Amino acid sequence: MKLASLKSDSRDGTLMVVSGDLKSMHNASSICPNLRHAIENWGTSFPLLRELAAELEDGVLQTEPYDPTRLSSPLPRSFQWADGSAYLSHMRLVRKARGAEMPPNSESEPLLYQGGSDYFLGPTDDIVCADTNWGLDFESEIAIITDDIPMGCSVSEAPDHIKLVMLCNDISLRLIMKPELAKGFGFYQSKPASAFSPVCVTPDELGGQWDTAKVNLPLKTTYNGETFGNVHAGTDLNFDFAHLIAHAAKTRELRAGTIIGSGTVSNTNYEEVGSSCLAERRMIETLETGQPVTRFMEPGDTIHIEMIDHQGQSIFGAIDQKVTSI
Repeated sequence: MKLASLKSDSRDGTLMVVSGDLKSMHNASSICPNLRHAIENWGTSFPLLRELAAELEDGVLQTEPYDPTRLSSPLPRSFQWADGSAYLSHMRLVRKARGAEMPPNSESEPLLYQGGSDYFLGPTDDIVCADTNWGLDFESEIAIITDDIPMGCSVSEAPDHIKLVMLCNDISLRLIMKPELAKGFGFYQSKPASAFSPVCVTPDELGGQWDTAKVNLPLKTTYNGETFGNVHAGTDLNFDFAHLIAHAAKTRELRAGTIIGSGTVSNTNYEEVGSSCLAERRMIETLETGQPVTRFMEPGDTIHIEMIDHQGQSIFGAIDQKVTSI
């Protein structure tokens, strides 16, 4: 089942079911007004939405064309957005760029930060570049939406709480990040609003490419019309979503609608597959030539993030954004 949120006067949008081929959609507000309501009442909403999605596929519903420009992120806002750094290959490279050492327990315990969740950018919304000296960067990621999770949830219990999967552009301001982290109190100014794919899907939509708590498909990043990375999301993943959930829930309950991100998707064979963010590419250039060549984003740049299945079909639709000036 594929779900989306139509932009509306409500800050939470209007819930839509989307066809598997991403060609049509149907207003599902007769079941739930928005995805926030649906995920908070998943036990009752899921079977009704699944039945509606089946009717959509059968062609018995009145539909409208799928149009990502009319869609917000699946959850336009949420109570919690926590992003991990589940690919150590990425962490090693970007920490070298900041002159920082790897944490001593980095191979046994994931990193996770809590980002702003009062609003998210839509999948085709512009990214505003207020100052080119801030080091604007994209980060191509996988993300999940959970139901209610009890404190102390174990790794083995965690996969049952993964209800929806989507893509993320976790936007970063790299040249604000280093001095901000040096204060020892975490991200804030260096992490503006993230964007998510137009569609989120139940794990069964991924078929055999969903492996309990991870996606086994490449994530393609196209920057300014050229392939920047085609990085496999299931390879070199040190902490899957089960481990990220267990880490997040160690000392607190997680409420339905919690979004957890994988962090930038990264492979150790980056020479072959490319990268999923500019900071990683810049560090690779520094290691190879002594200095970075690739600049950070500026007004006029475009970023396109998408995942294609083995049949050539887009799974989540595309994050397709342009950088604009303030």
